[in-house]
Amino acid sequence: MAPIAAVASRYDPSQFNKNHTAYTAQGNLTVSRENSEKAKYPEFLPTWNPDVKYPPLKFQSLDDKGVYGDDGYSSLLEHAGNGEYTMKNVTPKFGTEIEGIQLSELDENAKNDLSLLLARRGVVIFRNQNLLQNGPKYFADWSRYFGPLHIHPTSGAPENVPDLHVTFRGTSKDELESAFKTRLTNTQWHTDVSYEKMPPSYCFFSVLQGPESGGDTLFADTVEAYKRLSPEFQKRLQGLHVLHTSEDQAHLQRQQGGFSRRDPVSNIHPLIVEHPVTKEKYIFLNREFSRQIVELKEEESTFLMEFLYNHIESAHDLQLRASWESKTVVCWDNRRTVHSPTGIDQSATDEFGNPVIRFAVRSSPQGPSPVADLQHFNDPHYLGELYLKLGIIPKHL
Repeated sequence: MAPIAAVASRYDPSQFNKNHTAYTAQGNLTVSRENSEKAKYPEFLPTWNPDVKYPPLKFQSLDDKGVYGDDGYSSLLEHAGNGEYTMKNVTPKFGTEIEGIQLSELDENAKNDLSLLLARRGVVIFRNQNLLQNGPKYFADWSRYFGPLHIHPTSGAPENVPDLHVTFRGTSKDELESAFKTRLTNTQWHTDVSYEKMPPSYCFFSVLQGPESGGDTLFADTVEAYKRLSPEFQKRLQGLHVLHTSEDQAHLQRQQGGFSRRDPVSNIHPLIVEHPVTKEKYIFLNREFSRQIVELKEEESTFLMEFLYNHIESAHDLQLRASWESKTVVCWDNRRTVHSPTGIDQSATDEFGNPVIRFAVRSSPQGPSPVADLQHFNDPHYLGELYLKLGIIPKHL
């Protein structure tokens, strides 16, 4: 198998960069004083401690809260204020938008219902939420019910709350021009941290501050993408496995002068995965972190992966676009979807013509390790022989 090659440098608003020049009272690096003074939620500002180092993430036997959800989402819907809410499909098969239910008020049964809804619909958009108003620790604690929170190896996190992931684009010339400085488009289709042995199951994301328009997030449905393939083609994809790695992400962070809390990892996942809640098959592949189908030669792998990428990314009728109105929280099933940011043009300004920061936060509860067949569910040694054959040391054991 060919060595893992590092990709060319590009700006990533979740990573440390030369514009982050200030220090907090605790001595951690953070965004510049100029940018921090513009932040409406300073308690969420990203910080980095160069001295913090975590061991590799270990395998855990986890359940999926969606299996405990009510088929009619009764507990979730009972949390509507005054019994009034709106719930509409964004597309017939993919995505739901809800208004009138506060995520902050959900009990465990309602969170189980939300998990089931996410597993079935892929993406759920909640408007007019107060979930972030109580600060980063509250948001992290709220999210932890769904699973242990993933601590990102390189991105910024609120001070003393390392298990949140923050993206921040400031108003310096470099940052404002970043989206299209080296690329024609800012689209980067990916599944969050798919290189982990146990990637996040559900993710919760909110833009704390940003321009009035721009920066929408695109989502694609990889369950529907799999269903559209011919039965014969589906059969040919069964039994194939993909190498996912964080090597490139770590390399880019080093280029930008950043820091790694954990050493980079590589893990193998099935190309076609069985969902633990819906039992549906989905394609588990993304441009950002997938590198090779390990059973195929390099050229064969590249050819097949490129076909699947183009199938998922160009089929706009299995996608949706989430806009970031104020106090919106978007929740998604991180396994059965891929998503991409869209760039914010530097001309985006406030009502006075001033450039604005773009500032967002995500929590990422880990879920069960992906398997091709649920008979291997929560098996710590799943694919162990394949790791051995490829000479990859499984750091999760």
